[in-house]
Amino acid sequence: MQELLETALRFYRLKRDQGLPEYRRFLYDELLHSKAKITGLYGSRGVGKTTLLLQVLQEFEAEQKLYISCDHPIFYEVSLFDFVDYFSKYGGELIVIDEIHKIEDFQQQIKLIYDFLDIKVYFSGSSAVEITHPDFSRRYSMYHLPILSLREFLELSLKRSFQSHSLQELLSSHEKIANEIIDALPDKKILKHFKRFIDVGVYPYYFEDEKRYIDRIQENINTILYADLVNVVSISAEKIESLKKLLLNICVSNPLEISLEKLAKRTGISKPTLYKYIHYLSRAELLHHIVYEAKRFRNMQKPDKLYLNNTNLFNALCINKNIGTIRETFFVSMLYKRHMINYASEGDFLVDETYTFEIGGKNKGFEQIKGKKESFVAADDLEIGFGNKIPLWLFGFLY
Repeated sequence: MQELLETALRFYRLKRDQGLPEYRRFLYDELLHSKAKITGLYGSRGVGKTTLLLQVLQEFEAEQKLYISCDHPIFYEVSLFDFVDYFSKYGGELIVIDEIHKIEDFQQQIKLIYDFLDIKVYFSGSSAVEITHPDFSRRYSMYHLPILSLREFLELSLKRSFQSHSLQELLSSHEKIANEIIDALPDKKILKHFKRFIDVGVYPYYFEDEKRYIDRIQENINTILYADLVNVVSISAEKIESLKKLLLNICVSNPLEISLEKLAKRTGISKPTLYKYIHYLSRAELLHHIVYEAKRFRNMQKPDKLYLNNTNLFNALCINKNIGTIRETFFVSMLYKRHMINYASEGDFLVDETYTFEIGGKNKGFEQIKGKKESFVAADDLEIGFGNKIPLWLFGFLY
């Protein structure tokens, strides 16, 4: 075990010496000041979990601290508890455990660490893994890291700071907020930056290599499908082609056109299996599964809405993209982190069982939501809104 610890310390030094980005994502302060003995961070591949945890680790003054990644072969045949126990006995105060889902029985291992060892632990895991099970998340402090918001993308692109706003603030003061944001832009052209974000802005690695960005998204999709899902939920490799076919069909369809019956026929997947696959892809943050508002109360024979997780996935999966679907996908991707979203019979979405939203272009009117209380139009190609008509881009400032 001594030799393994020495190897792990050497790898940590090599990782640390590579340097870290100066930019810190919005969860940084919460993670840094977490009082929990064990703090977990989960999210899709490529959203910056490793970088964020290394930034947190760098800030701690503990003399004996360590970073390990469980996807390294040296940890394949080792008890995680035994390793952390050994590190703790020799003065270890803080350890960051990356890719914890690579450990087969990680739930049991982390529970043993929590119950018996006096050491502070941060760990990261893939969203494809059920690390948010109530029994698991009740014991530890769990944080979800989503894709970049438009606000974060602008901060990274322009090296400027922008404030995030609650949904209630946007609804009540959107004209004032939009003017402040546009005035803070060097070129005052928010729609230009919004278009770039829609195409290429949701994963931080865009700023590492712009030319290979779409290739890396495709590689990430394949890794999620062929590694994460195959290993975690035991889907056979040949079934993965059915998942890719499912993603492609969602990519080229309008959300309301997708009934599960039609989708099952189109993909050659039975309905019960299709439900299972949709669950897996949603958990892996490749899909958003939005149900009809009335399904909360009774069984309604209404088709569900299925969206790709974010707008950048369209460029990696299909050529022909529907602008209406892109707009709705952006809206869902920016709100799902902190809000409950259903689709509605009047308007496109019901948010938090209170607010009705219709999504469209700048000329979109209120005909479809006329008479609805707390109803709003989220309009694309609009810089500044008025009344209950709000620029679509502004919903990228919720976190």
